[in-house]
Amino acid sequence: MKYVGKETQSIQRRTLFGLAGAIAVASTGPARSAGLAMPQGKVVLSVSGLIKETNKDGAAELDMTMLEAIGTASFTTSTPWYNTPATFSGVPMAKLLDYLGATGTMITAYALNDYKTDIPIEDFRKFPTLLATKRDGAYMPVRDKGPLFIVYPYDSDPNLKHQVYYSRSAWQVARMVVR
Repeated sequence: MKYVGKETQSIQRRTLFGLAGAIAVASTGPARSAGLAMPQGKVVLSVSGLIKETNKDGAAELDMTMLEAIGTASFTTSTPWYNTPATFSGVPMAKLLDYLGATGTMITAYALNDYKTDIPIEDFRKFPTLLATKRDGAYMPVRDKGPLFIVYPYDSDPNLKHQVYYSRSAWQVARMVVR
């Protein structure tokens, strides 16, 4: 029998345990993220469908704090719904969809009043469209198109001043499905 010193035995043991640990990790698959935190306030938006980040029954439920923590932007534009240009602030739609790991090509937005509209996700890459939470610095109440309003920067491109984009501009948005 060949003599193996204590140092060699220790190296062999560490190698064996290290290999066993690597096999155990490999067999369980890649580490998963903990997912989205649960909302602490009133849920203002539920997103389901082809998304990777969820927190309840395959959907992402977000309160206003969670939504705005994704990052906000603003722009001023005229709209067919207000007499003067308004400054809208909110989460860029592209940023929201990236945050949720959306993999679809279309969203269907559903409003509190049962209005629904289909919007190509390509719109959000092409135009800095917002899921607006504020108009002129104030949160929008339900009676004034809130709490969430999909708004395009209509004044930035003459093509946006068209019924196609106006019909995609859902207000009182409560739910979206990515497909």
